[in-house]
Amino acid sequence: MYSSNKEPKVNGFSSTIADIKDRFPKDVTVPKIIDHDQRRRDIVEVTWKLIVEGGIEAATMREIASRAGFANGALKHYFPGKDAIIRGAYEKSLKSLDERHAIHIAGLRGIEALERSVRYTLPIAQEDAIAARVLISFWERCAFSTELDQDYDEHLIDWKSGMMQYLREGREDGDIVTKTPDEQLTNELITMNIGATVMRVVSANLFNPDLLQAQVTDFIARLRRVD
Repeated sequence: MYSSNKEPKVNGFSSTIADIKDRFPKDVTVPKIIDHDQRRRDIVEVTWKLIVEGGIEAATMREIASRAGFANGALKHYFPGKDAIIRGAYEKSLKSLDERHAIHIAGLRGIEALERSVRYTLPIAQEDAIAARVLISFWERCAFSTELDQDYDEHLIDWKSGMMQYLREGREDGDIVTKTPDEQLTNELITMNIGATVMRVVSANLFNPDLLQAQVTDFIARLRRVD
């Protein structure tokens, strides 16, 4: 019969309970919890930097994985493909622009909001020039991806909607009296901005911020004149 007074044996040797406990690790190793959302953000950040440095050609899947510290092929666990990563880099730039834009037009409406919005979305500052490189890379990718093209269409619709609102408010306030339709005015502004974005990246030595600002001044003056 078993007696509680006897010392248990381990591997044939008499041992105390304390001795047995000492044979096992005191700390239990807890599996590392992986923050998948943070890893996705890291991948997007690396991709964004690669595009800024060398365009979309530099952002190969192999280079993205290497810079982000992943084994080649591991990116598929976080993104379904390269287009999804490029979209993330584009959205990162867009978010930065949107946040700064919101600060600049806070409390404004009508023609004042429109003018401030147009001036601060032009790629004049250095950080805007960096965002422009990512945007042009995104445009290039859009030419070969219907899904990305649809994403940009949604952005254009939101962009035009905001400007149309400022134009309506300007007419309500009596500051905008031109007979030129708002749709046409909005398209002019978008074309001006896209053209400036391209020039800022591909012909920076010919890019003239003062001339661009003068174009905005002339455009706003047109809104105040009866055709």
